[in-house]
Amino acid sequence: MTVTTGHFDPITLGELTEAAELQTRVDRKYVLPVAEAEALMSRLDPGTRVLEIDGERTFRYRSVYFDTPDLVSFRLTAYKRRRRFKVRTRTYLDSSLCWLEVKTEGYRGGTVKNRLPYRIEDQDTVEPGRWFIDDILGGEETQRDLTPTLLTNYRRTTFCQATGDSRLTVDVDLVWTGVDGRELGLPNVAVVETKTGSAASPADRLLWASGHRPTSISKYATGLTALQPDLPDVRWRRLKRRHFTPITED
Repeated sequence: MTVTTGHFDPITLGELTEAAELQTRVDRKYVLPVAEAEALMSRLDPGTRVLEIDGERTFRYRSVYFDTPDLVSFRLTAYKRRRRFKVRTRTYLDSSLCWLEVKTEGYRGGTVKNRLPYRIEDQDTVEPGRWFIDDILGGEETQRDLTPTLLTNYRRTTFCQATGDSRLTVDVDLVWTGVDGRELGLPNVAVVETKTGSAASPADRLLWASGHRPTSISKYATGLTALQPDLPDVRWRRLKRRHFTPITED
């Protein structure tokens, strides 16, 4: 599925970065049927622009998440503990660019993302960037093994909203893959995310007016509980019942 964007003007990656860098930000996530996400696109301010690179507007993402053997990163999120963090590599498959990213909890619940340019051939390991992770996180958890625990693939369209410094992303064709090879796909679902400095964006207000509210979804933690039902999932149980398709077995 590809989000319809033909009625919006393009914005280059450089322009988008300058207009809405937002490495420290407030994220609001919404899970919608694809048809309702399409309806949202038709109601955005006509001054909204969409990221375009070499004539393309929807891009393939691959993320590998890393955690300790006892899943410290996951459990901090599941139980809403302080000092939550995520470690992942993110590969932009269409441009063959890769980053090592460390996301931490910022001021008043905001998200701080630090990232390091990474070799694409190292996307399944953190070892070449271990110094970077240790520098950001510090503490005991970084002295333990960090190994791949989950792989996600999806297609993303990114918008620069007409007012303020807000971004809007729409992710479709989501697929999670566990280390044992099991997969979970959501072909009829879109994850819409607004990224703002603090105040709600115009897209947030449109979503609220349509009856949608931000939901607690973590591509890492929610997907991991869907693939491993023995893990604690209270935060995402209702969301999973409503939107997540059954896991396909090998």
